Amino acid sequence: MTDDKTTYEEFKVSGENLLTKVRELIREGNVRRVFLKNEEGETLLEIPLTAGLAVTVLTAAFAPVLVAVGAVAALLTQVTVGVERREPDADAAGKSEGADGADA
Repeated sequence: MTDDKTTYEEFKVSGENLLTKVRELIREGNVRRVFLKNEEGETLLEIPLTAGLAVTVLTAAFAPVLVAVGAVAALLTQVTVGVERREPDADAAGKSEGADGADA
């Protein structure tokens, strides 16, 4: 069983670059959720992402969401993109690397 750490970060992007940034985040694979916030910090849209899906399946499944992201981009000049990421636990990664049987 692996313990994953969750981190959160935010980016400020212009409305014209919003769709490109969201697509880039979806393709990364370790993103759990994407939040779109207006200039006042109010969440306008939350996009939950399922880990482990192929990029082409993921992009097709989120096509309607990407249309909504485009609509938000058209309305706002400045958008804050919040990203919740899943980061593998360093201890769990170290345990799997040492299982090569070299100590025998």
